[in-house]
Amino acid sequence: MIRRRAAAALGAALASFPVVALVGARQTGKTTLARSISSGRRAVFYDLENPTDRLLLDDPLRALRVPRGHLVVLDEAQRLPELFPVLRVLVDEDRRAGRFLILGSATPDLRRQCAESLAGRIETLELTGFTAEEVVPRHGPIELLWTRGGLPPSFRARSDAESMRWRIAYTRSLVERDLALFGFGVAVARMERFVRMLAHVHGQLWNASHLARSLDIGATTAGRYLEALEDTFLVRRLPAFSANLGKRLTRAPKAYIRDTGLLHALLALESPREILEHPVAGFSWEGFVIEQLAAAAPPGWEMTFWRTAAGAEIDLVILRGGKPRVAVEMKMNETSPRPSRGFSQGCEDLDIGERWVVYPGERTLPLPHGVMAFPVAEAVRALRSQAKA
Repeated sequence: MIRRRAAAALGAALASFPVVALVGARQTGKTTLARSISSGRRAVFYDLENPTDRLLLDDPLRALRVPRGHLVVLDEAQRLPELFPVLRVLVDEDRRAGRFLILGSATPDLRRQCAESLAGRIETLELTGFTAEEVVPRHGPIELLWTRGGLPPSFRARSDAESMRWRIAYTRSLVERDLALFGFGVAVARMERFVRMLAHVHGQLWNASHLARSLDIGATTAGRYLEALEDTFLVRRLPAFSANLGKRLTRAPKAYIRDTGLLHALLALESPREILEHPVAGFSWEGFVIEQLAAAAPPGWEMTFWRTAAGAEIDLVILRGGKPRVAVEMKMNETSPRPSRGFSQGCEDLDIGERWVVYPGERTLPLPHGVMAFPVAEAVRALRSQAKA
């Protein structure tokens, strides 16, 4: 079994809060992690997609009043939102930590119920797909993780072709089944086209009007589609960082397909060679690095980017307490990963001391002007060191 870094955070949360929610996209391994962390304790599992388990919860107050010291795990909790007021009653009767573990996707209903019914009683954690820290190099090279993405069935498939078939089925199921089950009222055919178009503009500035015209929908509807995909963890919207520097700055966010394996499947790119020959390659690597660093960043740290109207740009500006802490540029070049002039200018404008280039190589390289070139794993370690500073 691949050891998940989230296990430590989940254990700490269960030791501190009566209710913990572990959210994330489907197939990231939430159930597997929950079973692993509960193996040393007494636990009761309910799968809310299982009709038998749902029947057992017809009388939730009785079913969830388990003996003291037991952990109750509610898998796919978004399927039964009426349970949340019951959880509040039970928690208010006994505030012991580690009573309930909720697994699911951060749908509007789940977020609302957590905020309204369990405020002050719950901590929410996100489980992503596999990260470079977890699988590279022991379970495969960085190229494999980038190509196939981090969703466990895709990464661990026996071949690239098998992985591709799984990813195609996954995206189809997400659009045709999950969005409706999660309560997003979207037209399936249009959403399928929207997702594919979004893959073609991955990593570029979000232009709702452009996509709306292509789909014959309104810009507001296009924005609603994007929000739905964010809520199901398919898409990351990276906001622009603005600073009062007397410069004209880009305000529009960027949109990324969060899992590069799904991005490549949407673009029918199966092998590393096909990806490298496609115009999306640089943007794909950029999104991949953003997800690796976002997964490692402490709570409260923000991921943004910075671009001026004149063209100076920083791919990723990591904020701590609202202030720029780290500037990152992503480069596909393994032999000469030098930052652009616009990156250096942006770092000077924002007075950022930590200046990194993240590239697919294996060595950490000092570059001119205080820039460090890092492999992905080293960049993640450097970010963790920043968090301790």
